[in-house]
Amino acid sequence: MKHFTKKEFGELDKIKRVNLINSISGYKPANLIGTVSAAGATNLAIFSSVVHLGTSPPLFGFITRPPAEVPRHTYENIKEVGVYTINHVHRSFVEKAHYTSAKFDRAISEFAACQLTEEFIENFAAPFVAESKIKIGLKFVEEIPIKINGTILMIGEVEHLLLPEKSLLENGGVNLNQVEDVCISGLDTYHEVAEIVVLPFARANEIPAFEINEK
Repeated sequence: MKHFTKKEFGELDKIKRVNLINSISGYKPANLIGTVSAAGATNLAIFSSVVHLGTSPPLFGFITRPPAEVPRHTYENIKEVGVYTINHVHRSFVEKAHYTSAKFDRAISEFAACQLTEEFIENFAAPFVAESKIKIGLKFVEEIPIKINGTILMIGEVEHLLLPEKSLLENGGVNLNQVEDVCISGLDTYHEVAEIVVLPFARANEIPAFEINEK
């Protein structure tokens, strides 16, 4: 087994270090975040850092870097307009979604450049991705600076949820296999998702008699 120490991390080639650290967190969700500027210019960018933060109210967060380093159109648009969308990425448009990560000029919309379709709903300014089967409209509520590396946790409250009715499970969950969701490892590798098993709610007095693995 390979053992990396903190010292060895620092000695790695930059690209290898970036790829290694981005891979070891495991599979991550693939989402496109859609925004619009106060002037009406739309923007779309892929993120793998979207995370559920709470249910009541329904909150999601994602990590971004501050615009002081390089232009961060997603961050700037959210601060200007106050709303944004999170759109699941599916197998059918993985390549288009990936190329939204390119550094386009602010005047160029990633929707047009990557041939994805803007979709708007009444009384909500931010664009959804029409090709996405699961899409969330959020109101920006808080940003939390992460001092150690200058990143920012952006937090939004869910105001709209659009998804196929047939993807809803009886327990209220969503069948992500049914919509062919994909996930990301590292920065550029995409994977299909396969369900292994559905387990009951874990209770301490109902732990199964696991087999002992003898070494």
